[in-house]
Formats: sequence, structure tokens, C-alpha cells
Amino acid sequence: NAMIVDSSALAEQVVGDVIASAFDSAGQRCSALRVLCLQEDIADRVMTMLRGALAELTVGRTDQLKIDIGPVITAEAKDVIDGHIDAMRAKGRRIEQVAIPAATAAGTFVAPTIIELNNLSDLEREVFGPVLHVIRYRREDLDRLIDDINATGYGLTFGLHTRLDETIAHVTSRVRAGNIYVNRNVIGAVVGVQPFGGRGLSGTGPKAGGPLYLGRLLQQPPVPPRHSSVHVDPAISLLAEWLRAKGKTEDAEAIRELGGESALGMSQELPGPVGERNTYSLHPRGRILLVPQTEAGLVSQLGAALATGNSVTIDTDSGLQSKFSDLPAEIAARIIWSSDWASHGPYAGALVEGDRNSLISVSRRIASLPGPLVLTQAASSADIAGMDDPYCLNWLLEEMSVSVNTAAAGGNASLMAIG
Repeated sequence: NAMIVDSSALAEQVVGDVIASAFDSAGQRCSALRVLCLQEDIADRVMTMLRGALAELTVGRTDQLKIDIGPVITAEAKDVIDGHIDAMRAKGRRIEQVAIPAATAAGTFVAPTIIELNNLSDLEREVFGPVLHVIRYRREDLDRLIDDINATGYGLTFGLHTRLDETIAHVTSRVRAGNIYVNRNVIGAVVGVQPFGGRGLSGTGPKAGGPLYLGRLLQQPPVPPRHSSVHVDPAISLLAEWLRAKGKTEDAEAIRELGGESALGMSQELPGPVGERNTYSLHPRGRILLVPQTEAGLVSQLGAALATGNSVTIDTDSGLQSKFSDLPAEIAARIIWSSDWASHGPYAGALVEGDRNSLISVSRRIASLPGPLVLTQAASSADIAGMDDPYCLNWLLEEMSVSVNTAAAGGNASLMAIG
């Protein structure tokens, strides 16, 4: 979980939000801040303030109200965190730590720590505890930094501090995280206001407290109100026209209806406190693996994947490539035919056709693929022939929640509470 801070951000607010995000609950929240990225123009000033705020934290038993930081969960967790800090110190990284009282020696307490890194790649794994890593970046390298964050594969929470609307729009459109927070801390998601859940290695969905959650527990999930006909991917119309030109009028009409049912591009503002804007939206998941057995099966799978804005890898062992060799160029550009599934991953989902025995075999092969867990949907050939929607479109979309502290653009939002 990363936070980017640019030179327009209000330093006092940044420090308060960083301390809360990184060290509340002794840094043992899945949403806790792990990497702070400071624009080099303001890095020295912010770091000076952060060190001062860090020194004010108290560590001890949390049955006392004066204590800020309690113990980590186990002795093993403490050993892992301490080992990481020692390894960073051995590499010559600059480290700031809170002095903790002698009484904490009897427990699993870890001193709140700030470690300055040269690059994001210096951090090889998540450290689940009260440890904040800091890197500096140049403004012209912002996009490269975002690429580095996305390249980790993890995307639960992300924070941004800036008072530039253009930067907010640019960064939130590029970062692949499930919950994005602007000009506020990155912890404490509220059900119904900030539906909670990650992307990539941080979760396959659906978001807790989100509109798709209940449907995941049902065999045939309902389409929630106003979750359809938001945006139609142009590839759907091309696929329908291609099918119609081949005399497959019914298939063409079914594909057109599929495009209308997709919630791709939906964006909805959720109710929340005054001074905060919370937006929930649906986006393509990424690359989907298609494993069909019949021509009708592939049409159904391809229609579902394209209706939700995704690209696909199709299993060549299906023997169907020649029948789809003349697809429109715009669709063909989003397709890879391959029997070597691993070389074209990672996958954000899989659509499989087959009977019980073949599904077991395919599922085991998918489970062995490197990368994040693959959200797999399966349907028999009979299901595909007899059901309008053999594959759930919502499961081919990724949910994103963006929470913006709208009161912060003009200054310190906490001042609004005075008087």
C-alpha cells in the first residue's frame, strides 16, 4: 500500500494522515500504509516533520489511554519485523525509531520505524507491522513511479496528497488499487461508503460492503438496479456484425444484448459525510483466459469478455482458431491464441466450458499458474446452449472505490471542525 505526496500538498495534513495510516493498530491493518513516496522538492521538510511526529508516539500496553502503539500479534511476527529492520540497517539505509520503555521487553512490542529507501525495488515483501518505508521521486518521474507501484501486483489501498485537480484525475486513472484515498488517511473504510477490497494479488473481489457482494453468494446472482447499459465496448458491436454476416442472427442478437447488460464503465457516487466525495466504479479486470470446447462456447466466452472490456487468451487446444481467423482486426488485436497459458499471464479471470471431469483437470491447471488467484467460471455445453447468461459479467469487472477529501483542496480540513 503506497501513498504519493506532491509538492502542492499541505505538509501538516500529510504528516497526520501518514502517522495514522502507518502506525495505527501497530501497522497491523491490511490497509496500512507501507510506502510513502515524497516529491523531492518537499521531501526534506516533510521528513523533518514526520520524525518529530514519530518521536511523540508512545509504545506500551493499550489498556492505558496515553498509549499510541500496542504490541504486534505474535513473537514470530515481532521477529520477522525486527529482522527486516536489522537487514535494512545492515544495507546502510537511514532508519528512525521511537525509543520504547524497558517494560515493553516482556511483550511483542516493535518500535515504530521509518526506513528511507533508494528505490521501491529495495522492498521485496510486505512488512506487516509499524514500519514505514519512504522513497523520493522527481515530478517528471511520476508516471514511472506509478508503473513501479502497479508492477508489484498488489493493489489494496493507495493514497494521494495533492491540491491539483489534474494530478488527482491523472493518478487515480492509472493506479490499480481497489481503494484510493485522496487528501486523507488510507485506513478505516466504511461499509456502504467506501466498499472495501483489492485488485490483483490483493483480492479477486467482490468488495465487502459493495453492491456485488451478496450476488457472489448465490448460484444465479441478480443484476443490481442500474448496473447495466452504462457503456458498450465497441468490440461487442463488431462481434455481433461478424456473427450476423455469417448468418448467425440469433447469436448476433444475444451478443448485442450482452453488451447492454454489462455494467462496464458504471460510476456511482455513494452517500458519505460532508466534505468528502466517495465514488464507486467498475472497470475491466484485465486479461481473461478462455478455455472453450465448442464454437458456441467460444462465442459466449468471447462475448462476455469483450462486453466487460477485457482482452483474452484463447486455448489453441480447442481446435477453434481456424473458425475465428477472420474476426475484425479490432477484436483480433485483443486476442492471443496459445496452449502455453503461463507465458501470457497473469490472468484476472478464466471462462471454462466442459463436463465435470474436464473442469476438474482445467481447474487444476489454472490453479498451478503463477501470479494471483484466477477467478474461474465454468459452464457445460448444455448450460451455454440453454442459459441466457452462463457466465456472470459482474465477475469479469473490477470494483474501485475513490474517497476524496474535498475540503482539503483549500487548506487543512481539520480547521473546519474548529468553532
